[in-house]
Amino acid sequence: MQSESKVGVLYIVGTPIGNLEDMTFRSVRILQSVDIIAAEDTRHTGKLLKHFQINTPQLSYHEHNRNSRIPEILNQLQNGIAIALVTDAGVPGISDPGYELVKACVEAGITVVPIPGAVAAITALSASGLATEKFVFEGFLSAKSKQRRSHLELLKSEERTLIFYESPHRLRSTLEEMREIFGGDRQIVLARELTKIYEEFWRGTITGACNYYEQKVPIGEYTLVVAGNTPTQRQFSQAELIEKLETIMNQGISPSQASRQLAASTCLPRRELYQLALTLRNSDSQMPDT
Repeated sequence: MQSESKVGVLYIVGTPIGNLEDMTFRSVRILQSVDIIAAEDTRHTGKLLKHFQINTPQLSYHEHNRNSRIPEILNQLQNGIAIALVTDAGVPGISDPGYELVKACVEAGITVVPIPGAVAAITALSASGLATEKFVFEGFLSAKSKQRRSHLELLKSEERTLIFYESPHRLRSTLEEMREIFGGDRQIVLARELTKIYEEFWRGTITGACNYYEQKVPIGEYTLVVAGNTPTQRQFSQAELIEKLETIMNQGISPSQASRQLAASTCLPRRELYQLALTLRNSDSQMPDT
C-alpha cells in the first residue's frame, strides 16, 4: 500500500529588530532544520544566516512577488517541504505581506507554527512610560496626506494607547497632522534604533516633538507611541447634583441606589454622591408639616 504523503509545516520565525543577541535558540534551530527559508530580502537575511552559521537555502517572498510566490510555496508545503518565513526584522506578518501567506496556508489546512521574537511596537510600548493595559497598533499610516489625516481623524477619540510606525521622510508631516488633529498637549514617545547601539527614546508632548524635529533631521525608522484620548469630565455644581438626586429619589429609589445610578452617568465618586443624598434625605425628613 502506498503511504500518504506528508504535508509540510510553515514556521513563522521572529528575528532580531536590531541586536543579534535577541535571536532565540529556537529560532536558530528551526532555521537550521527547515528545507527552505522564505525571506523578505534574501541579502539582508543572508547576513543573519551567515552570523549564525545557517546554510538553509532561501526563497524571496515580498510585497512585489507575493501573488506568484504564494501558490508556489503552498505547492511545496503540500509536498512535504518545511518552510520558515522571516522578515527583515521582527515577526513576519506585522506590517508586511506575511499575513497573506499565513491566511492561504490556514485555508489550505497546512499547519502554521509561530516562533516568537521581538516586535518593535511592543518593545517601544514597554519602555514608553505610557499606559500599556490597552493599546491599538495602527502600523504605517498612508503616504498620502489626505488618507493619513482621515485615518488620524478616526482615531482622535480613541482612549487606548496608539502605536504607529513611520519613516524618517514623513515623520515631520505626520507629527504636524497629529498636533492639529490630536492636540499639541497629547503625550507622545518616539523610539528609534531599538535594541541597537544608538537606541533613542524621545518623550514629551506632540508640540514638543514637532519643535524638536524642526531642529533635528529624522534618521531611521520610528515607532510612535501616543497616549490615548482622555475624555473631559463635565463639572457639575452642587445645585445640579442635588436636583438630579431629588429627581431620582422622588421615584422611590433609596439614597444608595440613587448615588450609584448618578455615579454611573456622571463618572463622579459614588461615596461623595451618597453623602449628598443622605444629607438631602435628612433635610427633607426634618422639614415641619404644613
